[in-house]
Amino acid sequence: MTPQVRSTPELPLVVKMRTRGLSVFYGEKQAVHEVDLEVGVNQVLALIGPSGCGKSTFLRSLNRMNDTVDGVRVLGEVDLDGRPIYGPDVDPVVVRRHVGMVFQRSNPFPKSIFDNVAYGLRIAGMRDKAELALRVEKALRHAALWDEVKDRLFESGLGLSGGQQQRLCIARALAVEPEVLLMDEPASALDPIATARLEDLISELRAELTIVIVTHNMQQAARVSQRTAFFYMGKLVEVGETQRMFTRPKEQATEDYISGRFG
Repeated sequence: MTPQVRSTPELPLVVKMRTRGLSVFYGEKQAVHEVDLEVGVNQVLALIGPSGCGKSTFLRSLNRMNDTVDGVRVLGEVDLDGRPIYGPDVDPVVVRRHVGMVFQRSNPFPKSIFDNVAYGLRIAGMRDKAELALRVEKALRHAALWDEVKDRLFESGLGLSGGQQQRLCIARALAVEPEVLLMDEPASALDPIATARLEDLISELRAELTIVIVTHNMQQAARVSQRTAFFYMGKLVEVGETQRMFTRPKEQATEDYISGRFG
């Protein structure tokens, strides 16, 4: 006798970020179509979907990184703790202190390890050397890198391995103590061992942060996230708890993508 899988209602979210009718245009081309999505406190939300489906563009809308691209228009609403992050009176630099970002390829500055991590703190006006040292150590510890670099803090960050460089970039983002961390395929250039360490780090950081990660790796999404959102052709097709999304998706397109039938 085949066992019956009981469908259980998904738990209500404590919302950290919310988008309403979010649309993004590159010139006349619409890349993201009226997305309504909620990001839960101290959860990892994975954004999945085929290349070019708008998930990275959506991600960059969550901390106004699209403001730096010529010809981009963003319509709709994005709230952090109920407060809008778009508007004439909102400073995008302040937004990015609250909503940090780690990019697909590690991009350490041609500076020392210490100066890489301290960069955002100095931009924010911190000058006290003792406070800087404490915050740099704290960020490197949170990024699971301190023990590997504590004796070479004033050597170039470019001398680190690929996996270490990515964790250095995470430490740089964590140093300003953001509330949300956005990650755009952070493991795509890493070997399996470095990827596993990064995934462990993501799981640890969730205790203190809300994380949104773009990934093409279905197994990675299943391992690290509590909720998953599937994008296709610029539209949000479906979002829900990760276990349910990977075992009982509501939409046929979601099932086809997760099972490898397209994308």
